[in-house]
Formats: sequence, structure tokens, C-alpha cells
Amino acid sequence: MIKIGLLSDTHSFLNPKVLTFLKNCDEIWHAGDIGSENIIIELAKHAKTRAVYGNIDASIIRIQHPKNAIFLIEGMKIYMTHIGGYPGRYFPEARKIIDKEKPDIFISGHSHILKVMPDKKRNLLHINPGAAGNNGIHRSITCIRFTLHQGKIDDLEVFDIPRKV
Repeated sequence: MIKIGLLSDTHSFLNPKVLTFLKNCDEIWHAGDIGSENIIIELAKHAKTRAVYGNIDASIIRIQHPKNAIFLIEGMKIYMTHIGGYPGRYFPEARKIIDKEKPDIFISGHSHILKVMPDKKRNLLHINPGAAGNNGIHRSITCIRFTLHQGKIDDLEVFDIPRKV
């Protein structure tokens, strides 16, 4: 069993309350628009960190992190990218990768809107953790944590606090 913390769209800002929520996670996954490598450095102090780059990320982040991450963990195939859309409205590149790789969980960011929804047609769970930073259209800082165990996702919890404008 592994406990995962998932966030996206920090845009160079990491709220200390997000770090508290992610405490005790075995891994932290960042779905892009990191903004500053300092974000990854801080997250890595707390847990193994995986990340993909987003559209606002500079070349240093793009060199260190892939655009697409596909990996197996706890009997599940994960596909994570920054711009991917959601069930019924996937971006073309993401849809091609989903159809080829057949992930159990598809993770994307970019929209700043927290969504967890099944894609029954493709037999996967789509997760967008919303935005954990202070820049963008969102009104709340959000992220998610959950456990993976023997091919199942469980104990999904949402962190949601008002964004200070």
C-alpha cells in the first residue's frame, strides 16, 4: 500500500498548509505548471516526488521532468501529463496516449478545476487536483491524497482552502 499526494499548478507558490496535508505521503506527484524548481526541491524533502512539466515551466524544469509520465505502481498503470482534458473532451495527444497505454488512472492539471471522474468508455479514473498555487482563475487552493493498494484506489481526500487574492 502506498499513500500518494497529488497537486498541480503551483506556479512557484507552495502554501505551508498544502505541505501539512501532504505530510506522511509516500510519494508526491505534481501534474505540471510547477513554476520553480524550488517547489520540487521542497516537496522532495517530504517524499519521493514525480513531476511532469506544464506550459508555464521554463527550460530547466522541462529538462528535469518529462511532458508525459507513464508508470506502474501498486498494480496500476498511471499516465500523468499537464494538458490532457477530461473524459469526453481529451486533448488529441492525450487521447492517443490513453488509447495506446490504457492507464488505470489518468492525471492532468492545467484547468485549475478539481475533478475526479470515471471514464467508463476507457475504463479509467481521471483526476485533476485543481490548483495548489496562487496564480490563476481558481478561488480555492486544492490538492488530493489517496492510497493505492493491489490495483485499487482508496481513501481519496480533498484539500480545499480559500485562495488569498
